[in-house]
Amino acid sequence: MKRMYDSTHKRSRWPGALLCILPLLLAAPPVPAGMGIYQEPDDFIRETFAGQPPAPTALWLTANLREPVAEILGHAPAVMRLRYWRQGDRTAWIVEEIGKEKPITTGIVVDDGRIERVKVLVFRESRGWEVRHDFFTDQFRQVSLTEDRELDRHIDSISGATLSVHAITRLARLALFLDGRIDKNESA
Repeated sequence: MKRMYDSTHKRSRWPGALLCILPLLLAAPPVPAGMGIYQEPDDFIRETFAGQPPAPTALWLTANLREPVAEILGHAPAVMRLRYWRQGDRTAWIVEEIGKEKPITTGIVVDDGRIERVKVLVFRESRGWEVRHDFFTDQFRQVSLTEDRELDRHIDSISGATLSVHAITRLARLALFLDGRIDKNESA
């Protein structure tokens, strides 16, 4: 006698398997969609200078720089010095600012007092990661700083990423300000 296939028997295994797997799925920490390293800072510098980066230089945030830097950031700077790379009138900065709770590492290239490029290198926040996309960072191209240390062009925000947008905007202002304070007459 032929046995009939019992489809109910096969289905009855699923609830048991699901009950075994479900606790593992719920215990795994969620990975926010935008968190990650998009480019290593050293790779950004190499790419910026076509594989031949100059030696880094340190800019000390002396007493006369700390006050305007604090005004730009909205808080006292967390570091005493910042590294930058320079060839002629072109500088590259790797800077960090807190979005909501965690730092956003950003590479900014300034050429002759105007932003050439902004790139989010490492994003650690759980939201606001849209600032890493070109549609946002391209807004900074050719932006310069006004006399009152504001950007000379409006930067559009991104719904749901307001704090990240503000952080990147502060970093752009900071890089332009500091670029204007270094001695460009030194040989690079």
